[in-house]
Amino acid sequence: MKRKFDDLLQTRKLLLKITTNLTNEQLNKIPESFNNNIAWNMAHLVVTQQLLCYRNSGLKCLVSEEMIEKYQKGTAPNGTITAEEFEEIKELLLKLPVKLEDDYEVGVFQNYKTYLTSIGVTLNTIDDAVQFNMYHEGIHLGVILQLLKFI
Repeated sequence: MKRKFDDLLQTRKLLLKITTNLTNEQLNKIPESFNNNIAWNMAHLVVTQQLLCYRNSGLKCLVSEEMIEKYQKGTAPNGTITAEEFEEIKELLLKLPVKLEDDYEVGVFQNYKTYLTSIGVTLNTIDDAVQFNMYHEGIHLGVILQLLKFI
């Protein structure tokens, strides 16, 4: 599992690297034929990892309910993410994978509730959730790379 946690953190670092020079306007721009933006995608990754791993384990998420409501599956950008909010998102992108690994290593994830993803994959354990989260992160990395071409 150590490799999966390392991969998650490296993916997040790549996201921050490729978006580091973007303005807040660029981060929030929704190009024609898209229904979201870079800032929303990055916040969505933070929230989804929390829901897949913590909430499905019966644990309290490490982000606010307000953040979950704004960026969970089925949502879309609803207003501009401010520069201050995006700074928090960036911090969470790096901090939460480390916390996830720490919590995993000390055995926090004991009671995973089976979860059927929107693509029909059944997650039965925290290991399944961490693995599926990486797949999900890859999808959104691809979306962000596409968005970069249109901003």
